[in-house]
Amino acid sequence: MAASIDALIVFSEAAAAGSFSAAARKLGRSQSTVSTIIADLEIDVGVTLFDRTTRKPRLTAHGEALLANAREILEAHDRLTQAAARLSAGLEPSLSLAISNTYQPPHYEKLLVAFEKRFPTVELECLVKEDGDVVSLVQERRAQLGVVASQPSYPPDVRAIRLAESSELALFVATGHPLSGVPDLTMENLLRHRELRISTGVKAGEYERSVRVWSADSYLLLLEMAELGFGWAELPRWIADRFGAKQLKEVSARGWPRFVAVDAVCLKGATLGVAGNWLMDALTTLGATTSKK
Repeated sequence: MAASIDALIVFSEAAAAGSFSAAARKLGRSQSTVSTIIADLEIDVGVTLFDRTTRKPRLTAHGEALLANAREILEAHDRLTQAAARLSAGLEPSLSLAISNTYQPPHYEKLLVAFEKRFPTVELECLVKEDGDVVSLVQERRAQLGVVASQPSYPPDVRAIRLAESSELALFVATGHPLSGVPDLTMENLLRHRELRISTGVKAGEYERSVRVWSADSYLLLLEMAELGFGWAELPRWIADRFGAKQLKEVSARGWPRFVAVDAVCLKGATLGVAGNWLMDALTTLGATTSKK
């Protein structure tokens, strides 16, 4: 059997219209052409699809059984055609975005909703990593785009664009921690208590003066340690607000909250598809101020 897509279209339209003449008008063909195509299809499939003994042709039992299969094939063919058209237009089938766990773009959920509506067929992968890992994923082409806390320098093959937004970090302790009720903390106050530190982050200056330190390789683990009262922690505000609003209290200290500049990164020379370019624009159009070459 070698039924063509054209024959299946004629079969489906004739079944839906209830007559060969109506199907012919809809398809812009002659009634004799439609009749011939259906007759040839019946030969190909080896069964009679329409009962022609009545005034209008009616589907036979075999015709009804095969109509569902024909429409499934037509739907699959339509999906194939649309996918090919999207690819030829530059729409990639999938896209990976790596985001530093110190940063979440403002209105991130709204950004994803807009992406899904605009590109419903694109498979989007969101990876949350440390800053250095984000850059490595972009270099390895594991992710097409990355969002990181701004770095002093980038590898020569990585392009970075400064975003208008910054990442806000603040100090948090458990609501029952001794520091929770102390106003205007000094570093001396802080150093009397354990610091909870992100293990892969780079700390400088006063941070290094902590002699009692527990560490974790993710901010969520760090947040849980803080909730249990093990010490004070510098956390991205979006993480503390979302996951620790009831168990944690922000404390006031000189130098906090602090704001970290944020960059969008991609691989130099790599061509982004339609969805990738849209996402880059969505991340940066609120105000790209600096481009690092």
